[in-house]
Amino acid sequence: MGYRYMRMLLMFDLPTETVEDRKNYRHFRRFLLAEGFLMHQYSVYSKLLLNNSAKKLLLDRLTKNKPPAGKITALTVTEKQFSKMVYLSGTSDPSVANTDKRVVFLGEEI
Repeated sequence: MGYRYMRMLLMFDLPTETVEDRKNYRHFRRFLLAEGFLMHQYSVYSKLLLNNSAKKLLLDRLTKNKPPAGKITALTVTEKQFSKMVYLSGTSDPSVANTDKRVVFLGEEI
């Protein structure tokens, strides 16, 4: 069985003017971290996905947990495309959490 890794990039711009807006922002951010997203910038997160089915399930969960106001954009790219990201300023995060080395396969041998 072949696996095709992909990466979902999630970019959002949420309002923070009112107490309720800030509460919604914090709730959404905690949801993203609980789902395994990694922060690249303040409003840019990514998550490693195993296949297209995982992408569809994640989009459903994101839709159910989205805040009532603001803009949220999801973009899915292959892991190969993601690895070609160029850093114009700052440095890349070399931690294992930011690579596919943290993926564990259970069951049949690949």
